[in-house]
Order: sequence, then structure tokens, then C-alpha cells
Amino acid sequence: MDIFNLDEVPAFTTKDSSEIRELLSHRNSAIRQQSLAEARIPIGRQTIAHYHKKTEEIYYITQGTAEMKIDGEVQSVTVGDAIAIPPGATHQITNTGAVELRLLCCCAPPYEDHDTVLLED
Repeated sequence: MDIFNLDEVPAFTTKDSSEIRELLSHRNSAIRQQSLAEARIPIGRQTIAHYHKKTEEIYYITQGTAEMKIDGEVQSVTVGDAIAIPPGATHQITNTGAVELRLLCCCAPPYEDHDTVLLED
């Protein structure tokens, strides 16, 4: 049985500059076709605009407010919002709130740096 607590999972920085805590993936569990991670973005910061060649993502906001940009469309998002990001869609999220932004990231296939294409430095 694979069970991991968020408070016990080490953080790392992804290619898009997010601080990630990968909860479940092929790297630490029996899960093979997807991954689940929590991302944290400090107040006033944003991810680097990017897309994934193969991976589709779901973002689920658990803390804070943000501006979500997908293929040029911009919308405000907040706690409880789920965001669909298809493969190939350019996306970027900006923390617009007064607290650290936290969101769950579900990726299928599982997140890999080599599938991430950055659009800014």
C-alpha cells in the first residue's frame, strides 16, 4: 500500500519554476499512468509560461487566488476551482493573492521535465 503525507514529501523545483511536492507517481508508488503533486507559488510570483507535448493536466486550487492563462485566455481562479489543461496548451499561473498559492496538479502521463517546453527565460 502506497500512502504519502504531504508534510513528509520532499520539495523540488520543476522546470517551470514551481515548488512541487510529488505525492504519487511511478517514482515512489505503484501508480504508472498519472501523477499527483502539490505546487506552491509565493505571493506575487508566477510559473514560466510553458506547455507539455504529451501530458494533460488538471490544476485544483486549494489555497489562495490566481490568474490562470491558457492559450492567451485569462481568468481569475480561487479555492475549489479545477482547471483543465490539454496537451500542447500554453499555460501560466500567477499568484495574485495575499497568501502562498497552493494547487494540486494531476498529470497523465506522469509529470516529466523533458515533456515541458518553456516559452520564457
